[in-house]
Amino acid sequence: MAVTPHRRADWSRPALFLVDEVPTTGATVTLDGPEGRHAADVKRVQPGEVVLLGDGAGTRARATVTAVGKGRVTAEVDETRTDPPSGTRLVLAQALAKGDRGELAVETATEAGIDAVIPWRAERCVTRWDDGPRGAKQLARWRSSVTEAAKQSRRAWVPEVHEPMTTNQLAQRLEGATGLLLEATAEVSVADVELGGEVVLLVGPEGGVTDAETARLVAAGATPVRLGPDVLRTSTAAAVALGALGVRTGRWRA
Repeated sequence: MAVTPHRRADWSRPALFLVDEVPTTGATVTLDGPEGRHAADVKRVQPGEVVLLGDGAGTRARATVTAVGKGRVTAEVDETRTDPPSGTRLVLAQALAKGDRGELAVETATEAGIDAVIPWRAERCVTRWDDGPRGAKQLARWRSSVTEAAKQSRRAWVPEVHEPMTTNQLAQRLEGATGLLLEATAEVSVADVELGGEVVLLVGPEGGVTDAETARLVAAGATPVRLGPDVLRTSTAAAVALGALGVRTGRWRA
């Protein structure tokens, strides 16, 4: 027996392109620049195809393509909607990782529903971001990874990637939030800890978090928690934790 798809599919299947401002229903919009080139020359959208236009701040529109040219797409807006922020805000403090592991971590965390990312300058990080052009380039790569992952996931909200923080700065940032420090030897499960309106998930480097850092974060209110009996890489731990938190906070309900 045929099953009629839920209307939600209308907002999850079409490709998403970001715009500065989402046009109103009935308006005609032209995508050009990087997004227009991506739509026309990479995605190769065709007249009659439905696309999504989003501002990354909760508002999206469904639009029907009416014309395609070199590096530009014209579409007519059929419908707009605004998704409010989640009741529980999830923030990831991700330790800097060597190679592309940091980018992989924030990419998968974005797909799993994170709301904001803080690069964490933990003591045992092998990678070091300086405060000059080199550090700015690495931060830009994280931001690009998050943006692309949000588009791939058709997310209404694109997570903000903040400037890097030290452990002491993170401890100050925990004020008023539920801090969860992932630690394989912790006695408390992530399934059992009480959650607040904002949860800051702290994922350390491959070498682990030092005793001094743990003490500083715990003193600031963080709770060491474990995900299970196995040890996860820093590049995958956040996504696994967010799966559990997504169920607990109701973010994954239709």
